[in-house]
Order: sequence, then C-alpha cells, then structure tokens
Amino acid sequence: MDNKDTVKTPYNHTPNAWALFPLVVFLFTYLVVSILAGDFYKMPITVAFSIASVVAIAQSKGGKLNNRIEQFCRGAANSNILLMVLIFILAGAFAQTAKAMGAIDASVNLALSILPDNLLVAGIFITACFISLSVGTSVGTVVALTPVAAGIAQKTGLDLSLMVGAVVGGAMFGDNLSFISDTTIVATRTQGCNMSDKFKANVLIALPVAVATTLIYIITSQSALPNAGSVTIDWIKVIPYLVVLITAISGVNVLLVLLIGIVLSGFVGLLTGGFGIWEWTASMGLGINNMGELIIVTLLAGGILEMIRFNGGIDWIILKLTSHVRTAKGAELSIAGLVSFANLCTANNTIALIMAGPIAKDIATNFNIPAKRSASILDIFSCFVQGIIPYGAQLLMASGLAMISPIEIMQNLYYPYLLGFTTLLIILLRKRKV
Repeated sequence: MDNKDTVKTPYNHTPNAWALFPLVVFLFTYLVVSILAGDFYKMPITVAFSIASVVAIAQSKGGKLNNRIEQFCRGAANSNILLMVLIFILAGAFAQTAKAMGAIDASVNLALSILPDNLLVAGIFITACFISLSVGTSVGTVVALTPVAAGIAQKTGLDLSLMVGAVVGGAMFGDNLSFISDTTIVATRTQGCNMSDKFKANVLIALPVAVATTLIYIITSQSALPNAGSVTIDWIKVIPYLVVLITAISGVNVLLVLLIGIVLSGFVGLLTGGFGIWEWTASMGLGINNMGELIIVTLLAGGILEMIRFNGGIDWIILKLTSHVRTAKGAELSIAGLVSFANLCTANNTIALIMAGPIAKDIATNFNIPAKRSASILDIFSCFVQGIIPYGAQLLMASGLAMISPIEIMQNLYYPYLLGFTTLLIILLRKRKV
C-alpha cells in the first residue's frame, strides 16, 4: 500500500485537500460559532449551509460559473437526497396530523402508564433499539419515536434533548446490527463475509455499549423529577401509532408506512371529532411547512457534498489514509478513518460504505484482517459518524420533529460516542499477528 499508484479512488479525480474547505467553513460557521456564542440558535443552520454553498461553488474547478452551479444542483437532485426530502414531507404531515388528532398524547400516556418514572429515558432508548433492529432503518425509528419522546419530555419535565438523544442513539443501534439494514448488507458484501459472522463480531461490542448506555440514561434521568400524575389512555387514538410501528417492523417501505399513518390518523380524528376535514388538511400543510428548514438544509448539503466529491476531496482523504499503512493495527485504523471521513463528506452511511468498502477490502486482504472484522469496523464507524453529524438525516429529522437544535441533541448521544470510542480502544489495545 506504499505505492500511491495502487490507491483506487471512487471518482478518479485528482486528490485535492482544498476541496474539503466548504465542509470546514460549515463546521466553523455552525458548530464553532454556536459554541463560542454559547447559544445554539445564534447561527441558523440554513445560513451556515448557505455560506458553505457559496464557498463550494466559488472554489470549484468546474469551469464557468453556470457549469459549477449546475454541478451543485446535480448533487442536490441526487436520488438519495430527494428520497430524504420525501420522507421529511410525509413525516411532517404525519407528525402534525397525529398531534392534532391526539395520537401522540395517547401514546405518551400509554408509555407513562407502563414505564416507571426513573426508566422513561432508558425505556425509550431500549424501544428505539428494538424497533431499529427490527426495521433496519434508523430514520424510520426516529420518525416513529421522536414525537412520543418529545411528548413524554413535555409532560414529565425531563430534558427534551436527553429524550431525543436516546431515540437517535437507539436508532443507530439497529442500523448497525440489523440483518436487513442497508449498512449491514453493503458492509458484508464489499468484504465478502456472511451476515451472521459480521453480526457476531459486532454484537460483542454493540451490546455491552448499549447496556452501558442504558445505565447512563437511568443515572442521568434521576436528576429530573418527572411528575406525570394520573393519565388516561384513549386507546382508539393509539391505534395509528401502533399500526405505524407494526408496519415498520414488518419491513414495509418507510414512505408507505408514513402514508398509512397520515390516512389512519385522519380517519380516527374525523371519527372521534378531533378535527374536521379542513382541519385535517390544515394539519398536514402545517406539518409539511414545519419541515421546510430540514428540506432546505438537505438540498444544500447534497450540493456541497457533490462539489467535494467532484473536486477530489474524498480522493485526497483516501490517498492520505491508505498510503502509509505498515501494520495490521494501522490497517484497521485506516479502514475506520476511511469510512468515517467518507461519511463526514457524504452524510450518508450507506453511500460511505459503498465508496470505502472496496478499498477497505484491499487493505484487509493485504494485512490478513478477517473479512468479518473489516466489515464490523466499516459498519460501526459509519454508524458512529452518521449518528453524530448535525447535518445527517437522523439528527435533522429528530431536531425538526422535536423543534430543537441538532447541537443540543449531540450532547446526549451517549450510545454513538461510546460505540466509536470503545471500538477505537479495541483496535488500539487488541493483540494481533502482524
């Protein structure tokens, strides 16, 4: 791996570190400025992305300005980006319709009646783990549980960002382990190993981390004093959420799940007198409008990330991470770094795995790293990064549904942080044959 000519890159562009500058601009404008200001709402995320978009287009080597703008637009119109937009639209309509009809309040009351006060946060985390493991998609889990978690926080006085962080963390648990998750499928196929072997390697790390995270949520939620009082469960209004969860767990497409939820919530609302036909349509419109910021951010992020790929940013990362590998430990670290940076630059862990997988396979073969281990490292670090970046679909969706800043949620993402740290520690400390 010492010869730079042997390094394969997904786009065959000239490696260029300067191409990553728009990402640096965004991270500084949004994260650093917000932290320095001590207020996560001082810098709107849409403004930060707009500034980074201008920089991405201005510095691109795509020729005339019109050509560069067109390249940016192609990134924004990527099928994965537009799919996320469709999910946001339907999720917004479902969440607002369910709220107006009373489904969220009914579901919250059901959760409060089942879980003890000191296990509310941990219970939401475990529920998210179970659903995501069954569904195989973190976004679907976030869509289903975030409104309920936000409702529980409002009724009990628990920290909203803590509750939503538990949902996102649990969602990433299943994204990493589920047999039907895109990341699992791509990681195992690119490395040439069985899903069961990769699962066994992963679960030895992910399960203890999930247990530790559950304990942390139990301890941290002790400081809050939930006071839900007596609750009444309106069972008919719980039906839409139960149907959504069951259909999601059954593997139904997330768009169809949300559409079923919208129709069912509307039907129950009309049946119970929760709203009239025009109030129903108004609720759907309001919910879609509430997703406006997320949609704008998603489109801008798609354009910026396309410019980074087009100008050789990812190729530069690949070159730097793979050109000086000397040991098996270094090879595993390079695999982890490779998929992490790819995920940082694409905001999509499946795409990051598709890009990094073949290169990781070459590295693993050269240093005799078992396929199940390289697949496990790839999947873990892709989910780790995806679960903590403020412009990823999971945090954008969660922040939009809960109406809080992604940075606030990031402070309570115990599971992704512990998963990444623990796996890195294992790579560094594990004895192996060189």
